[in-house]
Amino acid sequence: MSNTMIIGAAVLLVLGILLFFKSAKVREENGEWSSALQWGYLLMLVGAFGLLSTRISFTAVLLLFVLFTGIAWFVHRRRQKKNPSQMDDNHFIDYMSGFFPIILVVFVLRTFVAEPFQIPSSSMRPGLISGDFILVNKFVYGIRLPILNNVLIPVSKVERGDVMVFNYPEDTRINYIKRVIGLPGDVVTYKDKTLTINGKAVNDIDEQKLYNYAEQVPNFGTMPIQAQQVTEQLDNKSVEVLKMPQQPSVILQGVRSFPNRELCTYYPDGSGFSCTVPAGKYFMMGDNRDNSEDSRYWGFVDDRLVVGKAFLIWLNMGDMKRIGTKIQ
Repeated sequence: MSNTMIIGAAVLLVLGILLFFKSAKVREENGEWSSALQWGYLLMLVGAFGLLSTRISFTAVLLLFVLFTGIAWFVHRRRQKKNPSQMDDNHFIDYMSGFFPIILVVFVLRTFVAEPFQIPSSSMRPGLISGDFILVNKFVYGIRLPILNNVLIPVSKVERGDVMVFNYPEDTRINYIKRVIGLPGDVVTYKDKTLTINGKAVNDIDEQKLYNYAEQVPNFGTMPIQAQQVTEQLDNKSVEVLKMPQQPSVILQGVRSFPNRELCTYYPDGSGFSCTVPAGKYFMMGDNRDNSEDSRYWGFVDDRLVVGKAFLIWLNMGDMKRIGTKIQ
């Protein structure tokens, strides 16, 4: 979360506290709490949610709010059963309990069904572009335990070619999106712009064509980029990828020290690499092959970091024609 968002969340929290202390704590003639009190609670909740999200995962914050408002809802229900004809005069219990059903529905949908995600960069061009808002299927790889993310009920297995959203291994609070290239036990090699999996080259099945786009580069503004677009056959999937002949297959200076780093070999001239994928992990690459921060630089993705499979573009404010596009 950016400093601007942190400051914004803190401001909302402070405003909520001020409204809370200045508001009347008794019901009005219509039986409702005062607007100032209601706005105070709402702003405090939003502000607290934002600040907590900077320290722990979004799912963990949602779970905390489910538990917190769920306790209030339970107490509120017990009071109603004891005195069905009397309204609850505890503004805190009454107001917090009202949030419980809403937060619970959001938690269930986001944790077990689908989660929205925004494409932040050009690493998945040409299929996905910066500004795409996508939906991620959360249950396709199995029903997972919240926070721990262990599979409770298996549904289907990760396949090569899947477009997967996952927690970034170097900072699990951040979500990344890449394509699954290597499964556990696979030997993935990318040399001289040719991808090889278990000794079998993933050949181009279509002629190359030029692909032009603009890239936002920090401190430099917008830069025009030209790449070669080809279609690869990755198992049973036809994948559109970009390659840049002028770029090395791997920028050695960008390779970090990561778990199981000894399973990867990098060629000294930057012409490529070869990695053996360890058990329980995946090797991920962007479709924009030579303009992607992926597993060749920061390592393998553990299964417990999997968020889900991307399947649909539901919004792009810059190009409405992309809405409803299935992700291949």
